[in-house]
Amino acid sequence: MTTKKTQEKSTTRRRLNGVVISTKMTKTVSVQVDRTVLHAKYQKRYTVSKKYLAHNEIEGLQAGDTVIIEETRPLSALKRWRVVSKV
Repeated sequence: MTTKKTQEKSTTRRRLNGVVISTKMTKTVSVQVDRTVLHAKYQKRYTVSKKYLAHNEIEGLQAGDTVIIEETRPLSALKRWRVVSKV
């Protein structure tokens, strides 16, 4: 008796919280993600910011909204993230 095992791909995609800073593009938003880093020598914490372009299907996002973005396949030359939800 043989049983078929279906192999399920475990898609553990990165999710980041960020703030929308620009909605001037069509179906694209610019999201700024801040993270805290510890300096190796001086042990002081400081903030590092990075901007991501994310695909947006959610209507009504404005600058200043907090969103969750998720890693995805390349959608264009610069877009590798999509907006999952508004927080």
